Amino acid sequence: MGLLIGLLVIWAVLVVLGIVIKGLFWLIIVGAVLFVATGVIGFVKREALGRRN
Repeated sequence: MGLLIGLLVIWAVLVVLGIVIKGLFWLIIVGAVLFVATGVIGFVKREALGRRN
């Protein structure tokens, strides 16, 4: 769980950097995609672990 939160924080920082630095629009896209993907993977794994117990 700690790794998941760490990755979400890193992706959020990348998005903020992309917004602050005008020439790095691609960083917003990459950060947002990775943030969403990490969130979905974490949600799916949490649901799968919850059903096994």
